[in-house]
Amino acid sequence: MCEALVSRAANPDMLFITGDLGFMALEGLQAVMGPRFINGGVAEQNMMSVSAALARQKFEVWAYSIAPFCYARPFEQIRNDIAFHKLPVNLIGNGGGYGYGVMGPTHHAIEDYGVLLTLPDFAVFVPVFDEDVGAVVAAAAGVDRPTYLRLGRGEHPTGYVPPSYAPWRQLTVGDGATVLAVGPLAGSYIEAFEALPASRRPNLWAVAQLPVTANPPPNELLAQIASASVLCIAEEHVAQGSFAAQLALYLATRGLAIPKLTTLHARAHLYERYGSQRFLREQSKLDVPSMLAAIAQ
Repeated sequence: MCEALVSRAANPDMLFITGDLGFMALEGLQAVMGPRFINGGVAEQNMMSVSAALARQKFEVWAYSIAPFCYARPFEQIRNDIAFHKLPVNLIGNGGGYGYGVMGPTHHAIEDYGVLLTLPDFAVFVPVFDEDVGAVVAAAAGVDRPTYLRLGRGEHPTGYVPPSYAPWRQLTVGDGATVLAVGPLAGSYIEAFEALPASRRPNLWAVAQLPVTANPPPNELLAQIASASVLCIAEEHVAQGSFAAQLALYLATRGLAIPKLTTLHARAHLYERYGSQRFLREQSKLDVPSMLAAIAQ
């Protein structure tokens, strides 16, 4: 992310505001931007109101924090000051889903894009691969409305060359189930799917932009869904407000066929024990063995 923003820093109207976070990661951006790099302190509500005011003055504003501090703590200010005025503030939430695993539910963001997409005119970007971030930053900057970037670590196999950025990308090809996965989670399934024989290998699609109504599924995917006996959707987000719910509504209201739907999603905020992102994905049945079991059924 830092490199992508540095490449935009030549724009004198670009401002970056951090909620007292980004140490040992954003120093390069700070060095390039100088006084246009602003530490807003541990005051996220104020940071959103300030961001709205600066966007109203035609500045290109990027506001950064750990994901739940970026959308949950200052939600009222995002709604009232940014969304209601359709101001193009770019929110950057780091550690989407269970990214901050051991730190517990206060640091998890498993309802983030569902919450923000209830607001008017929001656009959400969920980069699938680290290589996507530059294209995502450029795309968000070109959208004349509020945006949310949900950042996580890319998880593709060693040596894998990701396809060029697009809102929808097919990552594996076969005669098995049709599988859609949101963001970096999609990359975690590639190696296991490629190891399957073609007759059972899923058609895996990665989703990187929401809402579905603003980024309709490509015709190739719609044809696969129409002919599939099973559609499986995986996302590190709770079922309520999920991508799966968006897509089902999109298909149903257009009279398009919906096969049997299986969803893998974040199952809980609260667990008896907390561990890594990988551990919490296992608890939610989002891991590779759970996905293989789901498509085998």
